Amino acid sequence: MSLSFQIIPSATPRSASERESILANPGFGQHFTDHMVAIDWTAEKGWHDAQVRAYGPLTLDPASAVLHYAQEIFEGLKAFRHADGSIWSFRPEANGERLQRSARRLALPELAVDDFVESIRQIVKIDAAWVPSGGESSLYLRPFMIANENFLGVRSAQKVAYYVIASPAGAYFKGGVKPVAIWLSREYSRAGRGGTGAAKCGGNYASSLLPQKEAVANGCSQVLFLDSQEGRWLEELGGMNVFLVKRDGSVITPELSGSILEGITRLSVIQLLKDRGVSIVERRIDVQEWIDGVASGDIVETFACGTAASISPIGQLKGPDFSVGNLEAPAGELTMSIRAELLDIQYGRTPDRHGWLTRLV
Repeated sequence: MSLSFQIIPSATPRSASERESILANPGFGQHFTDHMVAIDWTAEKGWHDAQVRAYGPLTLDPASAVLHYAQEIFEGLKAFRHADGSIWSFRPEANGERLQRSARRLALPELAVDDFVESIRQIVKIDAAWVPSGGESSLYLRPFMIANENFLGVRSAQKVAYYVIASPAGAYFKGGVKPVAIWLSREYSRAGRGGTGAAKCGGNYASSLLPQKEAVANGCSQVLFLDSQEGRWLEELGGMNVFLVKRDGSVITPELSGSILEGITRLSVIQLLKDRGVSIVERRIDVQEWIDGVASGDIVETFACGTAASISPIGQLKGPDFSVGNLEAPAGELTMSIRAELLDIQYGRTPDRHGWLTRLV
């Protein structure tokens, strides 16, 4: 049975002028809308008390399980305003299914996909005025689940809360799309065999923050992680999947290994490439294959993909003792073509032949 949401409008929403000022230059993850979704779960009652209420602080007991054992998961997706003013999301059911997989891995309760999608619809409906228009702007949606039982024993929590917050987002590349430099981490791994790499949980991101600082210190915007066992096989960036385009027009990407997050954008890019008749192979990729391939010209384009940036061209791969690629070279033709096609679908500028879009408002 689907959840019924109680709507409690905020008594102090931002004024139209304040909201418009924020939307003129929202950045990413800096400002939040007037409302949030909250749903409670207990072992006895299951999911209950679904609400849309004013955005505001959470009250957590110091003994809440999430603070001690990091039992939490989250998702990330966007709401896009189309030219006619309607608002749509891109493959939200896939995000709901991934949240369920993450929940299973972190011993959290699974939220029905229909309830997940409805939670997204509810917050966008009440805060529709916060969805920007123009360019590559959007409303970023952050559903998350935390264990909030007050108990210090080491077991799965018997009390959990699910929330959705929303944040207007401007274009990822403010001055136009440009290739970025990536730092190869030899010392750190993002996740290990049997770990939580395939789940979308905060611990995976926490472990990437130190090597991310190392990347920035070396003039790079992201970290490339290798497998934890042999330290040679490509996995993913801190929050993006990676693709290599070969001289013969074929494309390769690391196969899902149990420690790589199954990105929704990744799945979509693979399908769009197949639609074009491009040979796309998911397999293990030795980092040396990338390094040698760029040097020899066998690998002609590299790009990363994820919700925040959509598709980002990679111009350079750097490490402590090497550097390949050229940041001054223009972004690759296939990279930019696939990027444009994906964004055209999301913003309703081209037919949605796979039924990926869900109308929210």
